[in-house]
Amino acid sequence: MSTTQRSKMPASVYLLALCQALMMTNTILMVAVASLVGLALADDKSLATLPLSAQFLALMATSIPASFLMKRWGRKAGFYLASVIGLCGGLIAMWSILNASFWGFTLGTALVGVFNGFGGYFRFAAVDIAPASIKSKAISYVMVGGVIAAFIGPNLAKLGQPLFPETDYAGAYLLAALIYIVVMVVLFFIKLPAPEEQQVNETSRSVLQLFQQPKFLVAVICCTFGYSVMTLVMTATPLAMKHHEHDFSTTAFVIQWHVLAMFAPSFFTGSLIKRFGVLNVLLAGVILGLLSISTNLLGTSTWHFWMGLVFLGLSWNFLFIGGTSLLTDAYLPAEKAKAQATNDFIMFSTVAAASLFAGFLQHHFGWQMVNLGVLPAITIMLISVLWLKLKAPAAEKVAAV
Repeated sequence: MSTTQRSKMPASVYLLALCQALMMTNTILMVAVASLVGLALADDKSLATLPLSAQFLALMATSIPASFLMKRWGRKAGFYLASVIGLCGGLIAMWSILNASFWGFTLGTALVGVFNGFGGYFRFAAVDIAPASIKSKAISYVMVGGVIAAFIGPNLAKLGQPLFPETDYAGAYLLAALIYIVVMVVLFFIKLPAPEEQQVNETSRSVLQLFQQPKFLVAVICCTFGYSVMTLVMTATPLAMKHHEHDFSTTAFVIQWHVLAMFAPSFFTGSLIKRFGVLNVLLAGVILGLLSISTNLLGTSTWHFWMGLVFLGLSWNFLFIGGTSLLTDAYLPAEKAKAQATNDFIMFSTVAAASLFAGFLQHHFGWQMVNLGVLPAITIMLISVLWLKLKAPAAEKVAAV
């Protein structure tokens, strides 16, 4: 019997997956409606995606302090603090919609971004508690939580509509606020290491030294550009579909399938990494990204949007989980907070820029340019993965970490 077969996944990993599902439910709501709310509230329509960009900017700004705060006080304390901030964000967003305040709504989405900055470490919390032989699977299991979110997130707008019939989406953000209370309840039952258990007396390398490792460099490139390409195209999709006269129910359908494609493969992505190697999974993610862009460029029918966004979701899954798995093999335990914070800061900085740039590209140049604009990033990922495959074939054996 192999080590992986003997290793048992801790129950807290499944609870972390539930927290991930709740976080992604609200994130998907943002993707589905935030740009539409922004379009309705903003005087300058090119700023329609600013509230969504504010979420990513706040996420970016939070990623480094969140990592070091949790190193000092523990992950659970950080997750509790983030839940309170997210609750406030949801309530402010609701109030702002009711009072037609664009900047208030932007503040609310930014506070939701703070929660997501902490919540991004749910996957690393799973690595902390999982046996070494199944760390890739632990990451995948946490990301599976997004499958639940794929069904709930796009429908929150419909579920919340009766709460405030006189306005669109305010009720959805009230439900979003309540979700953070549920997160706090789930956290109570999760067992995570105390801060002192995570300290290791080892020499810690500088960030520059970490980047001198090919594995670390390629991991950051794939996480960063994989997430940014997905965000730019996904953020522009509701605006593009509205421009091409698709109704909201069709847009919600496309986003729902996109998110399902983002997370459903997580049931087996860890096993694929174990079987074929992390670099081959990353390469598959790049190819799926190219298929997505090609499909989007071929037309603007419901089928084109649907298939293009499904390919995009699959691409993100392989690049994000594969990149995270490669990253965890590129640092020492004492470097954990630094390495994770560096990756997430760079990744979400680029994601924030992509989400803001999406509105500008779509408004001024259209859907074709949105898709052509991400080709350089996909090319960089392709070259990086092929370079690492040639330089370090042994890296393909990274699977159990």
